[in-house]
Amino acid sequence: MFEFLWPWAFVLLGAPLVMWFLPRPRTGNISAIRAPFAKRWRGLATESGTQRRFWSWRMLLLYAMWIALVTAVARPQWVGEAIELPNSGRDLMLGLDLSGSMRIEDMQIGNQLVSRIDAVKAIAADFTQRREGDRVGLILFGTQAYVQAPLTFDTQTVTQFIQESQLGFAGEDTAIGDALGLAVKRLRERPAESRVFILLTDGQDTASTVDPMEAAALAAQSQVKVYTIGISRNLGRQSFSGGEVDEALLQAMAEATGGQYFRARDPQELQAIYARLDSLEPVEQLASTFRPRRALTWMPLSIALVAGLSLLAVINVPNRARKLRGGL
Repeated sequence: MFEFLWPWAFVLLGAPLVMWFLPRPRTGNISAIRAPFAKRWRGLATESGTQRRFWSWRMLLLYAMWIALVTAVARPQWVGEAIELPNSGRDLMLGLDLSGSMRIEDMQIGNQLVSRIDAVKAIAADFTQRREGDRVGLILFGTQAYVQAPLTFDTQTVTQFIQESQLGFAGEDTAIGDALGLAVKRLRERPAESRVFILLTDGQDTASTVDPMEAAALAAQSQVKVYTIGISRNLGRQSFSGGEVDEALLQAMAEATGGQYFRARDPQELQAIYARLDSLEPVEQLASTFRPRRALTWMPLSIALVAGLSLLAVINVPNRARKLRGGL
């Protein structure tokens, strides 16, 4: 089905006609003059008919270009047939750490070491693509936390956001407590049995305005189950001076909400963790439908471009004709 997102934009179609019929400023009376060379003037009058034809074409192309631009402003789109969505699923918010330490290359894939963020993005993208029937959202955090994607059935877009996320987007530090607080805010309006937050980080909380355990208490009160994942090959160290994962904190946060803490020292362990999360029981929810949408703004913009190029060609024709006659 074809529709316009902003159909009210079509009120602009009449703007050129309104401008055309507006009263023009009056000019003073011009005295008639006697013109010799009447035969020459008659020849020019014949040429003016050609000019009028070119003028008509110019006006037609100008208005066609205006119609195309207004249509583009109205944002045409193709809406597909309604797709019945499963009436069971989870509401999953994924929290992805983008702090500076995620660039450390200590995750081994085959014989090659890759950065933590590359390994996490590859497996997290695969995880979201398999979330049929689930609403998935994405929170990115570093020094600050922000929602990159709200809860949605459009897992393809969430997957794309994961793949496009870059280190430094949210700062170099780690705000675990703020990320959890933001997730609770987004999840508490959903059915209580389906609220899940999955937090992936490789460090300690160094920048939160909300204490992580206070955020965990709020999550427990709001019935948000938190699963925390620590990412590093050096897990289990007693000292965190080198920026290693604070396992004690992550475990306490998970236990306070009825969730679980996982350790991921390589992509294989991370993949196994996602498989474990896949086994979470879906929760019955209200049935709903989803209509895929495809933007078609490029079509009227292309028409406007063609009309503009044609207008330039029509404008240049009389000029070239005059130059040719002048040369003769």
